[in-house]
Amino acid sequence: MKKTLTLLTMICLISFSGMAQQFLTPAWTFSHKKTSYITMKDGSTVEGTIKDLDRKKGIIEEVKLKGADGKSIKLKPEDIKHMYLPQSGFSKMGNALNFLNDATMWDNDDLDQSMFGDGYVYIETSEVMIKKKRMTLLLQLINPHFSQKIKVYVDPAAGETMSAGIGGIKVAGGLDKSYYVKKETAKAAVRLKKKDYDEEFKGFFSSCSTVSKLEPKWSKFVEHVHTYATGCE
Repeated sequence: MKKTLTLLTMICLISFSGMAQQFLTPAWTFSHKKTSYITMKDGSTVEGTIKDLDRKKGIIEEVKLKGADGKSIKLKPEDIKHMYLPQSGFSKMGNALNFLNDATMWDNDDLDQSMFGDGYVYIETSEVMIKKKRMTLLLQLINPHFSQKIKVYVDPAAGETMSAGIGGIKVAGGLDKSYYVKKETAKAAVRLKKKDYDEEFKGFFSSCSTVSKLEPKWSKFVEHVHTYATGCE
C-alpha cells in the first residue's frame, strides 16, 4: 500500500509539473466496463461498452460494442462522426491529472472537457491525405484543449522519440515521429514527419509570423502548435 501511494504521488508531481501546452498521451487500450459514447453522422447516438476495436496497421476498421440490452453492435468508421472512449486502468491517469491541473487549458467549448478529466479520449473521423490518396479515418485528437485552429491527431503508424515511465506506467511521453495535422481551413489532415519537419516548417506555419520566426525543431512542435492556436499575429 505504501509503495502504491508513493507511486501515485510521483505520478501526480510529474503530471502537475508539465506546462499547459502539452499533447495528451495517446491511448491504445480501452475499458470494457465504462460506457462509450458515439455520435453517428446521421445525428443519432450510440452508447455501450467496448467489446473490440478491429484495427489494421493501427487504423480502426470496425467498432464492436455491447449495448445496454446486451446485444452486440457493430459500427463502421464511415458512419461515425466522433466518439468518446474510456481509457483502461492506469493508462488514463497521467492524461486526466495533466488535463485537470490548469483550467486555462479549457479553451475549446466544442468538446466536452469534463470527459477528458474523467479519463476519456476523443476520436473523430477526418479526411487525410496519404501520399496522393485521400482517405477517411477515425483519428485520436491529442490537443483537445487548444485545437480550434489546428488539430493534431495520432498517427497509428508513428514511432515515439522517447518516453518516461515509473513501474511500467507511462507518465510522460516523448513526441511521436509523425502526426496527422489539420488546419481550421483545410479539408484534409496531412502527415507531418520528424525527418521532414525542418523543410516543411515555414510552409506549414507561413500564415502565422509568430510561429514562423521560431526555431524549426521537432522537439518544439507542441510549442509551435500551441502558439499557432493562441498567439498568432
